[in-house]
Amino acid sequence: MNSQSAFAAALLTPELPCPSGLKTWNGSDPAVRFAVYRNNVTVSLIDALAATYPVLQTLVGEAFFRAMAREFVQANPPRARIMAFYGLGFADFVTAFPPAACVPYLGDVARLEMARVQAYHAADVPPLAHGAMQLALADPDALISLQLVLHPSMQVIESPFAIVSLWAAHQGVLSLASVDPEVAQTALVYRHALDVNTLELTEGVGQFLCALNAGETLVDAAGMASHDPAFDLPQTLALLLRLQLITHITTGERHHEHSH
Repeated sequence: MNSQSAFAAALLTPELPCPSGLKTWNGSDPAVRFAVYRNNVTVSLIDALAATYPVLQTLVGEAFFRAMAREFVQANPPRARIMAFYGLGFADFVTAFPPAACVPYLGDVARLEMARVQAYHAADVPPLAHGAMQLALADPDALISLQLVLHPSMQVIESPFAIVSLWAAHQGVLSLASVDPEVAQTALVYRHALDVNTLELTEGVGQFLCALNAGETLVDAAGMASHDPAFDLPQTLALLLRLQLITHITTGERHHEHSH
């Protein structure tokens, strides 16, 4: 391990001693100064997680959240200078965190909150030109290979828990007491202009959008969603057009340019 790696490891691991060779400008004890610096870095990273996951923090309480976040920080140092996405693996960490096992929906709530951060920072892509969908659907020869490219901010989170209602309750839209966490919900997260939106989808629509994002054709994606009797393709396409979530229509070769 080189000196930089050793310094970084010691910075986030309280059990490790102060790295050797440190000097202070005024002759004070470098171990004391390093301990203060280490604590400041850890607190800053915990604060970054709290800013990304406010609903999660409310659900478990500030003390529990910060204790859990501290363990995550010590095991997961930042790997990029851009801090907006720090904590990408936090949902998986929370799901596997033994003290949180009694609240099984926390990981999916965290996934929803990170999806909102990612949506906010996603690229700006103009929506499909007006009338382009009608023209594409009117060509029966091209219909079988038709693919829809969706806005890069769009994400779908399928959960066995009521993650949309839990999130909405912490925005003051619903009463938390009225939410049954054991009800499965599918969340749609997307950005329109500068506003990040969260909506509940039916199971079929969620699976349809996931299939489109995976590069499936319109026909195949609709087939995958058809097991849900509530799925209606014309209504779903109308919803996507109204929300301006379709950015391109392609035909022919399977595309791979848009993925999450």
